[in-house]
Amino acid sequence: MRDKIRSTFWVVPGLCVLVSIAFALVLITVDQCLDTNNGAEFFYPGGPDGARSLLSSVVTAMISFTGLVFSITIVVLQLTSGQFSPRVLRFFLRDRTVRFSLGIFIATFVYAMMVERSVVGATGQAPFVPRIAVSTAFIFVLASVCFFIGYLARIANMVRVATIVTELGAEARHTLDERYGPNPRAAASSAADPASGVGEVKAAAGHKVVVALEAGVVVAVNEARLVQAAEQAGCSLALTVRIGDFVPAGAPLCVVTQGPGNTVGETARRGHSLDEQILEHIALDSERTSEQDLAFSFRQLVDIAERALSPAVNDPTTACQCLDILHDLLRRLAIRQLPDGRWADSGAVVRLVIPQYHFVDFLDLAVGEIWHYGSGAAQVPHRLALLLEDLSTAALPEYQQDLQRWAAHIYPNAHGLDPVPDHAKSP
Repeated sequence: MRDKIRSTFWVVPGLCVLVSIAFALVLITVDQCLDTNNGAEFFYPGGPDGARSLLSSVVTAMISFTGLVFSITIVVLQLTSGQFSPRVLRFFLRDRTVRFSLGIFIATFVYAMMVERSVVGATGQAPFVPRIAVSTAFIFVLASVCFFIGYLARIANMVRVATIVTELGAEARHTLDERYGPNPRAAASSAADPASGVGEVKAAAGHKVVVALEAGVVVAVNEARLVQAAEQAGCSLALTVRIGDFVPAGAPLCVVTQGPGNTVGETARRGHSLDEQILEHIALDSERTSEQDLAFSFRQLVDIAERALSPAVNDPTTACQCLDILHDLLRRLAIRQLPDGRWADSGAVVRLVIPQYHFVDFLDLAVGEIWHYGSGAAQVPHRLALLLEDLSTAALPEYQQDLQRWAAHIYPNAHGLDPVPDHAKSP
């Protein structure tokens, strides 16, 4: 829900409109209570006709202003999607400056409309001018101008590749710290990796498969609630897919294995409620997000690098900028013991198993495709060699073999991570 709110473009403008309506009603009421219509000309000295003319000008200008801003936003989204990657559009849709700029423009328009309808002329009844509310409309216009300047500066900066890859890197580091911190929430285990654990559960007797009710990508899993539900039901759960994987409708999503003290009948009686809890705490969506999926951040950076290495673009420098961010992320992963995907309850009983990405998965994702498309570029081989050489100095011993494998693949004649040949170097 948090990720949907952040990625939905209309939430902030909608809230701004509601606030502007409430603000207009409050100020009009204050004007009526203080009787600013008689006196208080220092707020607004004009009469009803002047107030209506001012507010009408604000309404006309702001609706044109909003249309211009919306058009600029759409053009920038199209440009970014074509030049970098369609998967980076969420970066623009979640930007606060863009959303609040559009929100303040629409809010100013709605506020001026609300105040204008409260202005009463001299015909038929006593004239009334909400002077405080009219003066506040001018303040809204000044705020809109400031936001427009900030919006133009932000948009001009956002289309720079350095800004995009830096923001993606910051988002990835946040996910990495949350999911792969020094004290991961996964229970320590000496068993095999999570994928093999899932296979063992499937083969065991007395298990039940929970299927996905709709197709989608697994974007988030509430591990704590699933562990709690499994503990209450006296069973263990094992997801069949990783976070970020696609699940078709009707495909296995989770395997439920009864505990040693439970019978098949007890498991069946609890099954319906447990199935609902499992489906409730596994979120599916139409596309991947970086909320819990660090590999998606890697995928976005790799996609930008691949697009830059295509013959139509031919921009290896952009690919190297992406490699810089990937280098930083891999180095942070290389010094960590990644969680094995097993979550235990308070009694140290493993209740939940989720397949995980391992270091080799991130390494293959970051290096493999960029090397495939950029092996003939002047800068990419040298940059990849430096990346692998640096990682080998910091990585844990269990990751060294994978680093040596890629080093030997990039430079077959090199022994280990020897310095890069001179002919492959470039400034």
